[in-house]
Amino acid sequence: MGAHSLWIRLVPAYAAGYYLSYALRNINAVISPDLSQAFGLTQSHLGLLTSTYFLVFGAIQLPLGVWLDRYGPRRVEVALLTIASAGCAIFGAAQGLEGLILGRALIGLGVSACLMASFKAFSQWFPPERLPALNASIMVAGGIGVLSVSTPVAWALPMIGWRGLFMAMAVALLVSAAAIWRTPDGATSPPAPWREQWGILKSIYRHPTFWRYAPQGALIAGGAMALQGLWMIPWLMSVNGLSRNQAAEIAMLVGVLMLCGFLMVATLGNWLANRGWSPMRLLRYGIGLGMAAEFFILGDWLPPAVVWPMFGFSFSLTNIAYSQLCQSFEKQWAGRVNTALNLTVFAGAFGLQWGLGVGIQSLEDAGWQPANAMTMVLGSLWLAQVSSFFWFLRGTPAPSPATPKTQ
Repeated sequence: MGAHSLWIRLVPAYAAGYYLSYALRNINAVISPDLSQAFGLTQSHLGLLTSTYFLVFGAIQLPLGVWLDRYGPRRVEVALLTIASAGCAIFGAAQGLEGLILGRALIGLGVSACLMASFKAFSQWFPPERLPALNASIMVAGGIGVLSVSTPVAWALPMIGWRGLFMAMAVALLVSAAAIWRTPDGATSPPAPWREQWGILKSIYRHPTFWRYAPQGALIAGGAMALQGLWMIPWLMSVNGLSRNQAAEIAMLVGVLMLCGFLMVATLGNWLANRGWSPMRLLRYGIGLGMAAEFFILGDWLPPAVVWPMFGFSFSLTNIAYSQLCQSFEKQWAGRVNTALNLTVFAGAFGLQWGLGVGIQSLEDAGWQPANAMTMVLGSLWLAQVSSFFWFLRGTPAPSPATPKTQ
């Protein structure tokens, strides 16, 4: 099978799955007013509901690598996308919070392999020198997914409603699964003994370098997911006084800048490194830019259409942390190191997305205005993020010239 034929059969199918994964990750930010109105959900309810995705997604990361090696990306991805489709159908038909949470949990489980399965499939069929461009194509698909759940969803809601939207997503996931089922299947390998796997994981979690990266992963990368996935649009509406359509347009700009960041890291890594912008330097400046953007957001000192896209661009650069952390471990442990950090990020996203809702609701119950409650809670998060950034800077090694990888 020729390289061009392989690209046609593999890349669009897996890119479609990751596109849907990213769209479903962030869709609740746009439909949250509809869910609140339909079910009388509080801020705490919204935080728990939306963060359930991150809880299940993160919890499955550690066994996921074993499944991909043992059964192959095609089988694993098709099975999980089928579960995601069922989750969308349950969410769209839900009559209460319990049904929404169940559907959201199944969606998180079902899309948990979209990125890792594509990387695994590409590594089976393409030479190493082609992998950066192939991986970049998947990240671009995710960025387009972010754009699709901003203004386009806001336009579609009056016509088909949020229930119709999720039913359409359920069908799209089945179509994506069918496309992946038609892709070629690579070789699989038996799993290593559980004792050996557990020993490696314990070594990773005990390593001091891991704990230099973990706090910023949980608080900064996880916090960015929590904000983009739910609280950004309520902030824009409550604090900045924008309509939902206006807020969705800002969210689309965030997606555009995030996509630009992914493309820059994936395609210009070597060029930037040769000019003094090593991956570690990009990571440090990216996190610093994000902290500055949140500071301006909290103070309302710059227009939302400027500062929120700056925040989105900075978030895309935090993904460099995966490749930099891997340099402190044996090369054959890279998959386990990535999933260990990924678990930390998604655990942070779950805890923060829910915790922010609990904090906002508690202050509102105490008589605070919604805008003031949001400012206080997000300000507390920002202080914790800044602390984790300084902890990271204190312990990071000298910048490395290696080309970054994106996750």
